[in-house]
Amino acid sequence: MNYTRMGRTGLFVSKICLGCANFGMGTSRGYHDWGVVAEQEAFKIMDYALDVGINFFDTSNVYGPLDHRGMSEEIIGRWFKTGGNRREKTVLGTKVGRIYEMDQVDGPNNRIGYSIYKIRRHLEASLRRLQTDHVELYQMHQRDNETGWDEIWEAFESAVRAGKVDYIGSSQHNAWQIMKGQMAAKQRGFMGLVNEQHLYTPFNRLAEHELLPMALDQGIGITIYSPLFRGVLGMDALNPNKRKSQNAEKKHNFEYLHDTVLAYSKLCREIGESPANVTLAWELRQPAITSVIIAPNSIDDLKELLHCVDIRLDESTLKRMDEIFPPLMEQNPYPDMPNPTAVT
Repeated sequence: MNYTRMGRTGLFVSKICLGCANFGMGTSRGYHDWGVVAEQEAFKIMDYALDVGINFFDTSNVYGPLDHRGMSEEIIGRWFKTGGNRREKTVLGTKVGRIYEMDQVDGPNNRIGYSIYKIRRHLEASLRRLQTDHVELYQMHQRDNETGWDEIWEAFESAVRAGKVDYIGSSQHNAWQIMKGQMAAKQRGFMGLVNEQHLYTPFNRLAEHELLPMALDQGIGITIYSPLFRGVLGMDALNPNKRKSQNAEKKHNFEYLHDTVLAYSKLCREIGESPANVTLAWELRQPAITSVIIAPNSIDDLKELLHCVDIRLDESTLKRMDEIFPPLMEQNPYPDMPNPTAVT
């Protein structure tokens, strides 16, 4: 496994981050593979990840099946309790900020956003589920343009000073929003954001315009969610039955984007690598990228992707990639609705 610093910090994390959004059996949304991995299989996946050197795990307080949000954190917590220094070996990131209509415990505060009230309550709940006294990375799951940064930083600073959180990160924030947050943090004498979790794939290259240059300049790490574009870039159009999926979203996207995926599959076949590994290698080539989040449903799925950290794409291949996936492109397979791949 290869490792890199998370942004400007002294913390080293693996270039592959284990995504745990799919841990926990229950009622599925039917559109996303959230909550489809049974607990014992999840334990095996996490053990294998540690064995091969993956030390960076990603979850959220809302991950899990539809009828049991937070189950992903609960499973990780029970795994920690099996011993073997599992907790000490893991750099753990979880998130706050997204709430679903089924969660009524916060009453009128049951909404997306970041009040001191919500951050305090939801951090305590995550720590209970995770059966730990701290997390290494606590991330804002979505943007909140209504709550002021002073209130946001007051809440996060308190968590850091109390030893419950080491670092603060964001997700789905634009470059200008991150810079506003960093300016407010600097005025308070606080470290601010160290990592942004963002969508960046060959099918969505908008981050190249502002976000990635900003991250390099400011020393902010970038972790990619959904690096295979909800699995489409892991499918081989020349052999579509090899990883045939029953997931409705993946099937729709594959059909809608078939011509592009077919051209890409031919390129990958020529260079002798799988589409999934080529995609991850293409993303990791960017110096601003800290890690890619992969969410395997089995150990075999994880094994297939480990090779990506060793692949080096030559200039000819990168040029072909640009022809298939034009720079600064944002592909939306749902032309009549907002891009659902922008939601993690």
